[in-house]
Amino acid sequence: MLPERNRLFVLTAVTTLLAAVSMTSAAAIADVTAGLEQFYGQRLDWKSCDTRELDVAECADVTVPLDYTDPGGRTITVAISRVRATSLEQRRGVLLTNPGGPGESGLEFPLALRATMTAPVRARYDLIGMDPRGVGRSSGIDCGWPVGFGVEAAGIDVSSYARSVVRQGELAARCWARHGDLLPYISTRNTARDIDVVRSALGEPTINYFGTSYGTYLGAVYTQLFPEHTDRIVLDSAIDPRQYGASALQSDNGAPGEAALGQWADWAATHDAEYGLGATGQAVRARVEGLLQRSAETPIPFGPFLIDDHSLPVVLFLGIGDSRRYPDLATQIRQLADSANGATVELDPDVEQQLALILTAQPHDLSALTAITCDDAPAPRDPAEYWRSIQNVRAAQPIFGPLFGNINPCAFWPSPREPATSVANASPALIVQADGDIHTIYAGAVAMHQALSASRLLTLRNTVVHGLFGNIPNRCIEASVNAYLAEGTLPPTDSVCDPD
Repeated sequence: MLPERNRLFVLTAVTTLLAAVSMTSAAAIADVTAGLEQFYGQRLDWKSCDTRELDVAECADVTVPLDYTDPGGRTITVAISRVRATSLEQRRGVLLTNPGGPGESGLEFPLALRATMTAPVRARYDLIGMDPRGVGRSSGIDCGWPVGFGVEAAGIDVSSYARSVVRQGELAARCWARHGDLLPYISTRNTARDIDVVRSALGEPTINYFGTSYGTYLGAVYTQLFPEHTDRIVLDSAIDPRQYGASALQSDNGAPGEAALGQWADWAATHDAEYGLGATGQAVRARVEGLLQRSAETPIPFGPFLIDDHSLPVVLFLGIGDSRRYPDLATQIRQLADSANGATVELDPDVEQQLALILTAQPHDLSALTAITCDDAPAPRDPAEYWRSIQNVRAAQPIFGPLFGNINPCAFWPSPREPATSVANASPALIVQADGDIHTIYAGAVAMHQALSASRLLTLRNTVVHGLFGNIPNRCIEASVNAYLAEGTLPPTDSVCDPD
């Protein structure tokens, strides 16, 4: 699942502190598995990150084994960034972060979070960003796909679905032809192991952690594999750890997506004078479904792109996941309708940039997202099984049933080397979740709360958004997260916050 937060990075100045805290301590490597000592005991060479966006941070490469069962074999590197704590006296450790994806670069993520952190939190932690293995600067993979990522709708009929099956198989084949030596090891379990190596290389006995979206699953897997090294954990917009995998979305996200589309349609109807999409929610939705049908018959020109029945549901889903973007989606649908009628439209530069990534893999593809997902849990193989599932829900979910039920590259992927991680432990954690999140739905946060029995669940009510802390201003959420990170005290009970 792709989070919206990659444009929220904010630069902030920070006081430079002594580098001695990154020396490896004996306590940090006391319980290392035999053969891994060279990785856990390494010293890091901190340098400039060489990008304007990270000019207040420093970066280093951490060496890890490609295959943890063969520590004497091939090695790869994992890139990390660090923004130092503002007080040497108050510093209590490191806070490692992950923005989700899976497959999202995380080097800049601490800067986005730091802008919402209080002074006591900034004083207590070195903030650590990380490109997970296979991503960005961390021995990254790029399968050379002609599209951004392996998610598309099945289309309106079986012929359209058949074309999708062929494309998804081709995407998988491209990955294995280019990165067959790396792909078996690009998994969440191995990234969690990398995090523990990072912990030790930083000289820390424990890790504090902040993860968003997929990052909540990564954090939960870490608590399961390394409970003795787990400290304060914040999980923002959580995934159900029992259902995570390539086929998890099929049963969960279609119905909430349709409901959210209806909510947007009702909003657009109240602004009919501006967008002209319909005076009722039902009329707006009919306009959208009509465009879907037309795009299947003849792809609709949209700036430099062509929108068809495979891509239109993706565009819709990205637009309805945050109520603050409702006007943007209404503008896009108005322009798409005009273009379908022969008009020439000029796209907003941000929209064009987003579509370039999704539809044409510019400036790069997001194949790492697929690789991680496919390596974590097996997917059904039979194309007919996917089609039956789609048809069973199509009447109730005409837009998003074919999207979330569609076949994907994981159907053509070799079986994962390891079983999916069963998360069930008593690691303390603070889980924050919007009840209207359609990317990681509320039921997933409840399931994560149950899996981490000592956690607390803090719900933001009546809000359609994905990712809370550092993304949407809310004093209640911000106060709770900051208090937990600063003082280590979880709320006494599960509780709720209201929108500001």
